[in-house]
Amino acid sequence: MNTKPITILLAEDDEEDRYLIGEALDEGRVPHRLYVVENGEQLLDYLYRRGKYADVEQWPVPDLILLDLNMPRKDGREVLEEIRLDPELSSTPIVVLTTSSAEEDIVRSYDQGVSGFVTKPVTFRELMDVMKSIGTYWGKTSTLPPR
Repeated sequence: MNTKPITILLAEDDEEDRYLIGEALDEGRVPHRLYVVENGEQLLDYLYRRGKYADVEQWPVPDLILLDLNMPRKDGREVLEEIRLDPELSSTPIVVLTTSSAEEDIVRSYDQGVSGFVTKPVTFRELMDVMKSIGTYWGKTSTLPPR
């Protein structure tokens, strides 16, 4: 069982959702370190250590990516495709966390190798429960790939 904090990279363009997800993770009392990017281009910059994300001490390799599909500049679908084609990144667990519940998005995401697909809950209580479940599974129950 994993006892160290899980490093989570959240790719989310909505400021309120970013705040609520962070609060829900904190309330769930799962040890974590949360890093946030606001769009797909920033996510790829983070993963490829470009620009302000070059310092691995300040921006550590994530254990888990929480990915919104509907983001500006480069959306989550495009980013997911690029990550899964890269042998260095392809084993990183990715959980889609999005407002979409479209069957096409669900099927396509799993076809592209996501580890889970979660439609964002409506209430904060439900979001807290979801984030606690995600944090517990990925931070305590599951064994993550070595970094």
